[in-house]
Amino acid sequence: MKTLYILRHAKSSWEFDELSDHDRPLNKRGRHDAPLMGHELATRGVTPDLIISSPAVRAISTATLVGKELDYDADDITVDTRVYGADEEDLLEVVQEAPAEVNTLLLVGHNEAISDFANLLSPEPVHSMPTAGVTGLSFNCDDWKEISKDNATLLFYDFPKNHK
Repeated sequence: MKTLYILRHAKSSWEFDELSDHDRPLNKRGRHDAPLMGHELATRGVTPDLIISSPAVRAISTATLVGKELDYDADDITVDTRVYGADEEDLLEVVQEAPAEVNTLLLVGHNEAISDFANLLSPEPVHSMPTAGVTGLSFNCDDWKEISKDNATLLFYDFPKNHK
């Protein structure tokens, strides 16, 4: 059994015109929502063996804040450059390359790819994921290369507005 949590980064700031898209930080709402969703994942008993994040500042910050709520060491977050600017097929490739001993994986990325990726794998439709939104999927298989919509179960689709 493999379990995948697909997380869109939390709300980012557009306040700093001099920053590139890659370097935009989280805004106040994002800094609130990321730990909130981390707490919600912890309440569900989520304990990732691996967190993979886009290299964008807002994604790494989200992964770090969520990971803290899950007792996951920020130094253990894997940054994969392919996640930034990816499409859903790129994200599938990233996940399929996860080590076999990893059974629970949390992927932090960007829309539209992150929503498209959730819909690629989910047996039920997932609407466009809002910032800090997360989709949980389990797969009846033993290898990440075997994950597909055909062996998937949608565990949940959650986002910050559900908790306000």
